[in-house]
Amino acid sequence: MVHQKLAKFFSCDIGIDLGTANCLVFVKDEGIVLSEPSVVALDNNTKAIIAVGQEAYNMLGRCPVNIRATRPMKAGVIADFEVTEEMLRYFIAKARTLMSPRRRLIKPRVLVAVPSGITEVETRAVKDSAERAGAREVFLIEEPMAAAIGVGLPVIEPRGNMIVDIGGGTTEVAVISLGGIVESKSCRVGGDEMNQAIVHHMKRAYSLQIGEPTAERIKIEIGSAYKVFDEEMSMDVKGHDLVSGMPKNIRISSAEIRKALEDPITNIVEAVRSTLERCPPELSGDLYDQGIMLAGGGSLLRGLNNLIAEEMGIPVNVADDPLKAVATGTGIVLQEMDSMSRSLAPI
Repeated sequence: MVHQKLAKFFSCDIGIDLGTANCLVFVKDEGIVLSEPSVVALDNNTKAIIAVGQEAYNMLGRCPVNIRATRPMKAGVIADFEVTEEMLRYFIAKARTLMSPRRRLIKPRVLVAVPSGITEVETRAVKDSAERAGAREVFLIEEPMAAAIGVGLPVIEPRGNMIVDIGGGTTEVAVISLGGIVESKSCRVGGDEMNQAIVHHMKRAYSLQIGEPTAERIKIEIGSAYKVFDEEMSMDVKGHDLVSGMPKNIRISSAEIRKALEDPITNIVEAVRSTLERCPPELSGDLYDQGIMLAGGGSLLRGLNNLIAEEMGIPVNVADDPLKAVATGTGIVLQEMDSMSRSLAPI
């Protein structure tokens, strides 16, 4: 008991949104202290870590033969155990340097947000990675629940709340009431799938090879799921001509990118529809009045809320700060960690 009290006094809890595209770290009483891409750069010969986060992301598509920049998370779960462990170790260590010296004395408790469709094997991988990276105790929370808490939905009340969290690798859809998930669906479609759809479009339509960072920039600058512009936008794109083998520059329009994004967007809309169809009648009535809340980076795609609202016939809103929704949710849960210990048991 004395040891537990000392650990509580000298350590600090950390919440991690371990995303496919980005990793956000929340430190109790400090807020979100880190937000960096989930990318690691490795030496191909020695397997030594060269860079993590933003520095590694800047190397994507630009590495010499002896360096490999990789994303160790795929579709919201760990694809490369060892690299994910090193990435977690880096983020936890960096977060601890921002704490007071007193709070660095004992290893932190770590709360990790994971997809709702995660398997037991994937759960064990997250736990082991976090423990090896320096966690004293590991807790998990489902991403849609963390996102709903983070955007301020009244999840404890006896009424329906629907959250759609569109991340880099997964889209998490959930109906929440009385502090629990009533219906949910996790589909492995998100921002990365949208980027790949743009890459394939450029290759198919123009024989132009572009990298993931360029596809991401196209999506952010002129991407849309629904026609929301009075006039279509356009932009110049540079890449590698697959016919001539030379660098090439072309001009593309927002209309063609909207067409290119149809497949991943349709999958997201169908995940929402499927969850709504399984929703109990009383909660469906609540959702008709309250609407759907979008979170995650994918929710920033222009017109996505308009498209879902038109397809479902109910209001759809985008969170004020969708990129930080899950991390903010882990922070709120951390503040109440001890009182919520029954529902957040260590795994």
